[in-house]
Amino acid sequence: MSETAALRLDRWLWHARFVRRREQVAPLIAARRVRLNGQLVARSHQRVREGDVLTLLLGPRLLVVRVVALGERRGPAAEARRLYEEVDPEAGGG
Repeated sequence: MSETAALRLDRWLWHARFVRRREQVAPLIAARRVRLNGQLVARSHQRVREGDVLTLLLGPRLLVVRVVALGERRGPAAEARRLYEEVDPEAGGG
């Protein structure tokens, strides 16, 4: 994909297997549990690009991940894991 390529946040989270269904993203956003590059996300259709940093509060777990690839489908877990890299939240990555 090109440098300007982007994907909807809900679709990317589904591809990367952070949610089971895309519809689960809207309640996370409403609960203020998703940040993109340090800013609270307001819409599930917000665009995500390679290099963006997502901060997710999923249950009791805080995850900070850098988008490495956008993905073209929801594949197996091993394929999904290649779409992001975890960032140490203490290192100030997001």
